[in-house]
Amino acid sequence: MATSEHPWAEALPLLYNHLWACLTQGVNDRHAPARQPTLATVSENGMPQARTVVLREADPQAATLATYTDIHSHKIAALRAHPVAALHVWDAEQKLQLRLEADVTLLSGEEASARWQQIPEHARAAYSSGSAPGEPIAEALAYTKTPAQNAFAVLWFEVKAIEALHLGRQHRRAVFKRADNWAGQWLVP
Repeated sequence: MATSEHPWAEALPLLYNHLWACLTQGVNDRHAPARQPTLATVSENGMPQARTVVLREADPQAATLATYTDIHSHKIAALRAHPVAALHVWDAEQKLQLRLEADVTLLSGEEASARWQQIPEHARAAYSSGSAPGEPIAEALAYTKTPAQNAFAVLWFEVKAIEALHLGRQHRRAVFKRADNWAGQWLVP
C-alpha cells in the first residue's frame, strides 16, 4: 500500500481524530476552512436550504457543535419544523471534504445567556430587534440593527454521522457514526 501525502488519512482512528481537530481549529482560527461551514436545512415547505454559518463551538468528546443565529432568521422556522441539519466543510489545501449529519436543538433566552455575554458589543448587532433577516426593503441600506439578547439563538448540533472524503493521490472515503461508537467504516470514494 502506497503512503499518502496525508498520513492521517491512512487509518480510521487517525482520520476521525483529524476530522475533529479540523472542526476544533475552525472554532479557534478565523482563517481555518471549518470556521465557516455550509449549513443545510429543510424549509417548512420541504425545500433544501443552504447557507454559510460561523462555527462557534466544537466538542470532540460529546460530538457536538454550535453556531449562533438571529432567532428571526428563516433557518429557525425550518429547524422547528425539521430539527435536523447537515454541515459541509471543504478544505482545499488538505483536499478534504467533511459532511456531518446532526440533530439540532435551539437554545435561546436563559439557555443562551452566557454565550450572549461573551459576544463583543460590536458583533451583537447581528442579533437584532429590528426587521427580520430576509424581509424585503426598499433600498439596500434601508434597515437598522439594534442588538437584542432576545433575538440571539444558539444552534446546538448533536452530530450523528461524519463522512470524510480525501482526494489525495489515492482517494479515501469513510463514515463515522454515533450509533456504532464512531468506529468508522471505509467507503468506496
